[in-house]
Amino acid sequence: MGFGVFIHRTDSIYDDSPAKRYQFPSQYLGRVQSCVGDWIIYYEPRKVAATRGYFAVAKVARVIADPKAPGMYLALIEPGSYLDFVNAVPFSGPDGVIESGVLNEVGRISGRAQAAVRPISPVDFNRILSMGLAEDQPELPRFGEATETSGPSGFSDSAQAPFMFEQERARVTQLSSRIVRDRLFRRLILQAYNKRCAITGLKLINGGGRAEVDAAHIRPVDANGPDILSNGIALSGTAHWMFDRGLIGLSDELEVLVSRYANDRDSIQGLINQTRRAIVPAGIHERPHPQFLQWHRENTFKH
Repeated sequence: MGFGVFIHRTDSIYDDSPAKRYQFPSQYLGRVQSCVGDWIIYYEPRKVAATRGYFAVAKVARVIADPKAPGMYLALIEPGSYLDFVNAVPFSGPDGVIESGVLNEVGRISGRAQAAVRPISPVDFNRILSMGLAEDQPELPRFGEATETSGPSGFSDSAQAPFMFEQERARVTQLSSRIVRDRLFRRLILQAYNKRCAITGLKLINGGGRAEVDAAHIRPVDANGPDILSNGIALSGTAHWMFDRGLIGLSDELEVLVSRYANDRDSIQGLINQTRRAIVPAGIHERPHPQFLQWHRENTFKH
């Protein structure tokens, strides 16, 4: 087992779905197989407009031959392991490249940086992970939400473990913590939606600086919904309650749907913002994905 970097583009020609699978040709089979059972970081190349850089982490469960494409393979992602970074990590910073493994013996960027799949050292992996999940100003939880007290983000470098390997693996273990993941997901969603409810359009901040809006999963975690930005939406408490109970939903075009089973449709209609559509981020990868919206309509929304 070993850590790896998988290159993925938003406009990829491959049959990729980062939270589910990664398609690749046979030339990378050995490298991908060496990552089975371990974690990888997704990276979007610098030549992509508005690149996200290193943007997510996931765990590779197994590798299979692609049944639909001869000569191609699929790295299947372990359900529930994918996690979008709160902060996109650039390829290079003020002190040079973030991933030192792409440098050659004389300190220049080598051809390894162009490889769609490449191994990454534990030191580089944890450097990128810490940057991607850092919370310089953590979002305050809503009243009653669970918290952890091990540090501001769970990925701080402030406490040095006795051995580097133990420290590296301790960080990876935190990736499976539901409390940590929920907190990071909330920050991710509120950041993308600017703390504004997608349904009502309201942006309410209380006197303590806490945003009165929830980070809702469109397809719930207990129904194998991933912690990916496109499976999330910012909702006020009332809108969240109605969304989870199927009284409101969204079309693929983001039109707000109101269930015919709602007992006060007029009042619900009055809560919806004037556009009658969900107010979502501008980036394509940030918006609710149609596959998650369809799941919600088919499994939760009361038609």
